[in-house]
Amino acid sequence: MTVSVSPARQVAGFIARFDPAIARLARAARSHLRRRYFPAAVELVYDSYNSLAIGFGPNERTTDAVVSLAVYPRGMNLYFIYGRTLPDPDGLLLGKGNQGRFLRLESLELLAQPAVVALLREAIRQSDVPMPKSGRGYTVIKVAATKQRPRRVRPRSRLHSSRSGS
Repeated sequence: MTVSVSPARQVAGFIARFDPAIARLARAARSHLRRRYFPAAVELVYDSYNSLAIGFGPNERTTDAVVSLAVYPRGMNLYFIYGRTLPDPDGLLLGKGNQGRFLRLESLELLAQPAVVALLREAIRQSDVPMPKSGRGYTVIKVAATKQRPRRVRPRSRLHSSRSGS
């Protein structure tokens, strides 16, 4: 008999592998984005070799996603899939790729800043496929890699962190 684990439990398990501070921020940012901007969106989850990515879009097609949270052992980014086309008068967006741009998400307060709110709203507005206006969003686990880099930062040994030559 195979026991099926719900997507919600799977995502909770993926996030729990990170350091507690990063895991708390990931849970809070995910909840904030879902509640405030993407209540009816499809949440696409990729637990890959390098990171955990949680994207939000109007359907299950990755190419239609609008933003994603990229969680790494040392921090987290808010990634705008088509960020290159977003007006960014405050120069907040980082990256020089052909398509995407990102913000380093060091605290939940960043998501409440007016310039970031404007970026999120504009990214949703520019989406080729509109977000559902009603209904309840759901989660799809797209990738759950079996081989992964460690999700927690390992403390540096004293040998490597010491600069003394004695």
